[in-house]
Amino acid sequence: MGSKDIFFSSSADPAAISTEAGADRRGRPGITAWLAAAGARGLATVSGVTRVALDLIYPPACLCCRGATAAHGALCPACWGRINFIEKPFCDRLGIPFAYDLGIEGLLSPEAMAHPPAYARARAVARFDDGPVRQLVHRLKYHDRMELAEPLAAWMARAGSELLAEADLLVPIPLHRRRLMWRQFNQAHLLAAAVGRACGRKVDPFLLRRVKRTAPQVGLSRAQRASNVQGAFAVPEEARPRVEGRAIVLIDDVLTSGATLNAAARVLLRAGAARVDVLVFARVVTAS
Repeated sequence: MGSKDIFFSSSADPAAISTEAGADRRGRPGITAWLAAAGARGLATVSGVTRVALDLIYPPACLCCRGATAAHGALCPACWGRINFIEKPFCDRLGIPFAYDLGIEGLLSPEAMAHPPAYARARAVARFDDGPVRQLVHRLKYHDRMELAEPLAAWMARAGSELLAEADLLVPIPLHRRRLMWRQFNQAHLLAAAVGRACGRKVDPFLLRRVKRTAPQVGLSRAQRASNVQGAFAVPEEARPRVEGRAIVLIDDVLTSGATLNAAARVLLRAGAARVDVLVFARVVTAS
């Protein structure tokens, strides 16, 4: 089995139930999405004849295109083939893939040397390209397809295994309270909880607080993005003892410029974290 084959089917809780209908425009989860997520979790606890019966009710379908698959929580061959998975060789700091393998461990990219981030290492499952990756992220984030968190997190746990093996805590990037009230769920928290279940690490969603309501980052330059999230995060005073000396992995869905994750990492390090790494499902990769 090749290194990419491990991403073809998730070994986590099956979660590929057809639920395109989900939420209203304010982001509240619809009953269809809720039932689908509950049904997906239930499928993970059955086997044998019961599983066969349930498969007749909820036939395995591709997470992306809804085509037939052999197992729940999987991609069909066509969608799998359209994903640009990030594999070694890549920058040890930023996780940006290299075009050629120079056979040197720990190699840094020009981007990492020119703009070193506050966090130690970043890892991602795939490039954030048009196609299946973008569709999966947007369906989880904007269409309340919460059942997607389990399979996406299972891939993240594999891609970030070296970070997770050294982690004390997983911390999702928080939403501002107003944004959370509007959307009513945080996709980073869903992913962090599922990654924690997959790797056996604790998740602390209250270690970091978003204290500044920032404007959307879409369309902003690198400098504007950094300025936009400056002062956006804080570690509550009561949470500081849980930060000190800990190896923390920040969890989010997408890494674009890294400004948001960099700002969050800087706050955690100032609060006494021993190290902060980053794990996301997808990252933007621009031509160097």
